[in-house]
Amino acid sequence: MSVTEVFANEMEREAINTRKMLECIPTEKFGWKPHEKSMDLLQLATHIAVLAGRVATIVTSKHLDFATHSGRKIEITNTHDLIKLHDEGVRKSIEALRNAGDDMLLEPFTLKNGDHIIFELPKEIALRSNGMNHLYHHRAQLGVYLRLLDVPIPGMYGLSADDRLKAKK
Repeated sequence: MSVTEVFANEMEREAINTRKMLECIPTEKFGWKPHEKSMDLLQLATHIAVLAGRVATIVTSKHLDFATHSGRKIEITNTHDLIKLHDEGVRKSIEALRNAGDDMLLEPFTLKNGDHIIFELPKEIALRSNGMNHLYHHRAQLGVYLRLLDVPIPGMYGLSADDRLKAKK
């Protein structure tokens, strides 16, 4: 199995977990944040949904420049919009990985903001760190937000505490 296929398979599995977390988000709490320095719930969830497509960007581009990256204006008004954005990004990322060869993994990828280079890494490392791990980090952060809002957390790698409580009833 190729390395790009391994990445694609992981994305498929982890997308299920990310989707479960996004599905839990109560629309009426979109503006909530745990601290003044934190993103609000909608900003965090939108960031996670956008990150689902970051792998496609890394695979198909030489760089991402925040200074010139216009990106589309993302209008999220409900949880369904978040899921749709996430699923679209996952689909594009998995497709990009499955259409790429492993030789692409050694090519450089640069993340920058104008003249400021944030990093330049082989695509294999950029995929793991800025693509996949970055999303997982924020998904865990979302779990903390949801816990603080007393929203039941779904199990991802087995039963969650909420799943166990529900099973006892």
